[in-house]
Order: sequence, then C-alpha cells, then structure tokens
Amino acid sequence: MREKPKDGSRLLHIIEAIDNIVEFTQNVDFDSYKGNKILRFAVIKNLEIIGEAAYLLTKEFRSAHPEIEWTVIIGMRHVLVHGYYQIRDEIVWATIKQELLPLKEQVENILKEL
Repeated sequence: MREKPKDGSRLLHIIEAIDNIVEFTQNVDFDSYKGNKILRFAVIKNLEIIGEAAYLLTKEFRSAHPEIEWTVIIGMRHVLVHGYYQIRDEIVWATIKQELLPLKEQVENILKEL
C-alpha cells in the first residue's frame, strides 16, 4: 500500500497549480481568457487541484492555519467539479487576479515553518 502524501506535499501541489495558472494567464486579459476554451479549462483544472489539495490536508493542519480560508477554497472546488454549469468566468478571473498570489505567499510562509 502506498503512503498518502503528507500535508507538505499537498501544499507543494497548491503552489504548483498556482504557478501554472499564473503562467497560463500571463499577458492575457479577461476577454482573451473568456474567448479561449482551452485556457479556461486549464485554469479551472488547476483551481480544482488547489481545492482538492486543500480538502486532503489533515483537519488538524487546516485548524492550525485558520489564516487561510480553507472552506472557501474547498467550496470553490466543489462548484467547479459538481456545479460546472454554474461556473462564471468573472468569478474565476477575479480569483486569479486577486486571490492566488496572496494564497501562494501564505502557503510558502507555512512551508518555511514545516
């Protein structure tokens, strides 16, 4: 039986997915994002990865780091996966532009502590 990834590995998955999204959307404006189906799917997939990695963190770890809105991140993942028909490009774009880099900084700070 394989060993489950530990919380540190999950945090690295979050950082990698954020880096992917930043790379994919570099020099892209909202209209270009909205009009590019492949880019939208790539971004959404990486947002799902962020949410899934957050969901798979231990409850103890999430409780020890309440400065990150884990339930919001996990909730977005649930909408992207299960409520795919409700995805709004404006919300995804706002998440990219306003939330991802601060989240990355928080996660990197936590990793320094581990």
